[in-house]
Amino acid sequence: MLLFLIAYLAGALTIVSPCILPVLPFVLSRAGQPFARSILPMLVGMIVTFAGVATLAAVGGSWAVHANEIGRYAAIALIAGFGVTLLSPRIAAVVTRPAVALGSRLSQQASGKGGVSTSFLLGVATGLLWAPCAGPILGLVLTGAALQGANVQTTLLLTAYAAGAATSLAMAVLAGEKVFAAMKRSLGVGERLRQGLGIAVLAGVTAIALGLDTGLLSRLSYASSAGIEQSLLDKLHDSSGVAKPGGNAMQLAANDARKGYQSDLPVLGRLQSLDGAVEWLNSKPLSAEELRGKVVLVDFWTYSCINCIRTIPYVRAWAEKYRDQGLVVIGVHSPEFAFEKRIGNVRQAIDKFQIGYPVAIDNNFKIWRSFANNYWPAHYFIDAKGQIRHTQFGEGDYERSERVVQDLLAEAAGSKKADAATVEPDAKGAEAAPDLARLQSGESYIGYLRAANFISPEGVKADAARDYTVGKPSLNEWGLTGKWTVGGEQASLDQAGGGITYRFSARDLHLVLGPGADGKKVRFQVKVDGAAPGADHGSDIDADGNGTVSETRLYQLVRQSGEVRERTFEIRFLDPGVEAFVFTFG
Repeated sequence: MLLFLIAYLAGALTIVSPCILPVLPFVLSRAGQPFARSILPMLVGMIVTFAGVATLAAVGGSWAVHANEIGRYAAIALIAGFGVTLLSPRIAAVVTRPAVALGSRLSQQASGKGGVSTSFLLGVATGLLWAPCAGPILGLVLTGAALQGANVQTTLLLTAYAAGAATSLAMAVLAGEKVFAAMKRSLGVGERLRQGLGIAVLAGVTAIALGLDTGLLSRLSYASSAGIEQSLLDKLHDSSGVAKPGGNAMQLAANDARKGYQSDLPVLGRLQSLDGAVEWLNSKPLSAEELRGKVVLVDFWTYSCINCIRTIPYVRAWAEKYRDQGLVVIGVHSPEFAFEKRIGNVRQAIDKFQIGYPVAIDNNFKIWRSFANNYWPAHYFIDAKGQIRHTQFGEGDYERSERVVQDLLAEAAGSKKADAATVEPDAKGAEAAPDLARLQSGESYIGYLRAANFISPEGVKADAARDYTVGKPSLNEWGLTGKWTVGGEQASLDQAGGGITYRFSARDLHLVLGPGADGKKVRFQVKVDGAAPGADHGSDIDADGNGTVSETRLYQLVRQSGEVRERTFEIRFLDPGVEAFVFTFG
């Protein structure tokens, strides 16, 4: 129940996000109409449509993508017609009579007897056009849908999110209604106000048609509410834990009869079953029972995830430093992409990252579900009694995490050591900490199921070969060149010479790439702002921008050595067959 409340609050926060601006005029145009017959049905239509479309987009495949595109085009025409009728009834009688007439009926009937159905239809159109800036909470819900498939909980969480947004919009409408009424009384500008709303509606439609709602505006709102949402998620996990061990789940660890040091960390649950792994690497299969008496760190990760990669130096250092004191680190590899289910790929990654601690291959997400986990990476700290005492979701806060390890080891030993120094790994390449202060680009998927800000004018043709071109992308926009087949998770290059262009602003740019089904190496060349990267080259290419895709993994292609600024990244593949999955930044 608490997660539904968090989703609702996250939706309410969208009112402060620039991504709400294109659809705000549609809702404000209802100001002055009866709330129950005009405003409320419109908001309900928006909620139902957004929840339904978002659920289908997450789990429905290419047919859902095509259906949503058709719906958006129809909604753009419908709302544009509505905007024209607001601007001028005379224009409505002349320009594109069928679409405008429908918009006119929506405008005129929303306050009459047919207002409920027509306002609901207008809400449906708004729901088709609304593209909220995806913060941590919406991202969590959509990722869960993609991993676990369609279910009632996913739809209800999306409904709660949309209901939160609708609540904020309703308050904005009610506030705007009073302002508009006062202006009409004092200035007599009712018709001017109507025309102004019409201009605002048409501006919103234009912004959506040009993709500004998912491009420029999402960039402006990248950090506007994400921090608030993340703090809500942190409070959710702090308050609910990962299990329901009983009525005293959040009580402080009780002192037993044994004397000695006792940590004041809370008890959040119990170590869950480690059964279900398809294979164990670096170790025989381990069970919760045989780990009793040891302090355990369970690390959920997947090898192409940049956030996971940046935590590995710390987890590896803790495993080495505290092994002889009784710490057991267990990596649970839960794949995000299909290629991460190949055990051979995971073995290569373990060798590359020099991981010596046990790794459970959780291809079926059985361990993931037993912990009720939702994150990559996620750390669960378990004491010698098998009790979960602390969690860390996402990268960062390493000193706090190591203090927890020290505290639990001291509790197991019965005394606290004077030496409380923490590790400082010499992380290099993609493992180095991100430059968050100057980060303006976020994770961007290439497969059509989760792709955004794609600007190739040909549009995505799902699961079929197509020739693509790209012009000049704006910040956080990207496109393909050459002949590609875009699948749900990745795009595959059909002919040599194709490439990808991305406009970004970050110190580091990474791209998850693979050589394709035949396993042949693929040569490529990178340019930054049309030239060789030089000193700004990443760890997987040379200064001239040359590199080779030899295995499916994350490749660091750019690390800006000087001023971090907005740049245009281009990669051209000299051989066919490459598979491209996702951009990440740091």
